Amino acid sequence: MEAVISGVLGEFVSRAISFVAEKCREQTTVEQDLQRLCQLLLRISTIVEEAEGRRVENRAMVRQLSTMREQMFRGYYLLDTFRCRERKTNHDEVSQLSFAQSKFNPAKRFRCLVRNTQIEGTVIGRESIKELKQAVLVLESMVADMKEFVIFLMSYPQMNRQPYGAYLYLDKYMFGRQMEREQAISFLLQAEPLGNEKIGVLPIVGPALVGKSTLVEHVCNDDRVRNHFSLILLYIGNDLKDETSTTFRDNCVIKHQNIALDEGRSLVIIELLEDMNRGAWKRMLHSAERCMAHGSKIIITSRSEKTVSLGTTEALRLNYLSKEAYWYFFRMLLFGSTDPGEYPELTSIAMEIVREMCGSFIYAYVVATLLRANLSTRLWCRVLRHLREHTQKNILLLGEYPLQESRPRYVWSMARTRRGSEDIKILVCDDHQKWTDSHGEVPKITVVDLLSGAWSTMPQGKFKVLSWRSLIPPYYIYTADCEFIRNESSTTT
Repeated sequence: MEAVISGVLGEFVSRAISFVAEKCREQTTVEQDLQRLCQLLLRISTIVEEAEGRRVENRAMVRQLSTMREQMFRGYYLLDTFRCRERKTNHDEVSQLSFAQSKFNPAKRFRCLVRNTQIEGTVIGRESIKELKQAVLVLESMVADMKEFVIFLMSYPQMNRQPYGAYLYLDKYMFGRQMEREQAISFLLQAEPLGNEKIGVLPIVGPALVGKSTLVEHVCNDDRVRNHFSLILLYIGNDLKDETSTTFRDNCVIKHQNIALDEGRSLVIIELLEDMNRGAWKRMLHSAERCMAHGSKIIITSRSEKTVSLGTTEALRLNYLSKEAYWYFFRMLLFGSTDPGEYPELTSIAMEIVREMCGSFIYAYVVATLLRANLSTRLWCRVLRHLREHTQKNILLLGEYPLQESRPRYVWSMARTRRGSEDIKILVCDDHQKWTDSHGEVPKITVVDLLSGAWSTMPQGKFKVLSWRSLIPPYYIYTADCEFIRNESSTTT
């Protein structure tokens, strides 16, 4: 009986201590939670950066690392949002632009966006504080369980080519696709059962410019993949409709060849711009199963969901980055390793700007280049105002805002004509993506020049601009066909 009573009392004391500790945690101030969040984010980011420099092959660890990365993005998003919320400034222009009541406001979940009643503002404030405390609890739990993860992590070898983990080189490595990369590599290295003559097919689907080609290029450049396949071929086309087995092979580009491997396994990458023609696909797959060595694989990338049914394994679906991940990506392009808290006004404006860019990688690079050139509050406010007007004017002229870069749209330069009262209006007719070594001259005028007006001679009629030159494989160059429309009277103030 004494043992039972002792056990009950021990359990009661344990629960009482946990209850008191939880209550004490709930009574922490927002400032204390933010300080704790900063400390946790430093620890988590250190582990994530170390993990990205090692070749982690364990699937469970890859998933755990992906979860850590997502929570890190969320934590930095909350941290910067609260900093912007609590910032006080006497700069009227910054106040009007940064804290405007807008559906694009990234901190609308935390601020009192509807100021008609004090009750609504109180509810939003409580929800924001609750979410902050929840984020701290999740990160604390992760950090507490990191000991085993770090021990296993240190057992994996470092990569021969270190990733561009330094924030100054964020535009030189693939961002946010580490888990998908490992999933694709795992599929390629998986051994096929003896007697199975079927070729493994992995579909990768996603919208335009989401990073399908970049993901595949990083997979193919991995040493594990190059040491597994003796030949890697790339085919880029519309739908395979007019292709035969002979013409298909002739239209492929050799990405890698290793004649030292005896197995003769091949990897074929098929990048489709349209839906796959089913008849052509069946003919090509039948021919491949007769000609390609056992263990060969095929990867198909496409924008169409119909491609999913062609796979022999679960498809990889690439979507645009979450708002938290996209903000982390953009803040690092802007501030590098510098703490954005040192520039509270600029950070507040940047959080408004990022909501106007529709999750586009190219927009992020272009706007970051424009902003980094001048850390002026006035310039950043001007860019924010320009982006908002750009969206509104396209909706007025086209009936909707073209979310994809491949659709025709209008842009306006922030520069004015010599008379100073007219805007420079330009129609973007078409976009192109090509290899760095492709024939054709690269346009000398960039989109940054177009927006800032930094050109020696104002373009007239039809001309080409360089949207972006990628610094990561496959090193694509993005250009656009533009047409100078006319000067129009300015309606901005």
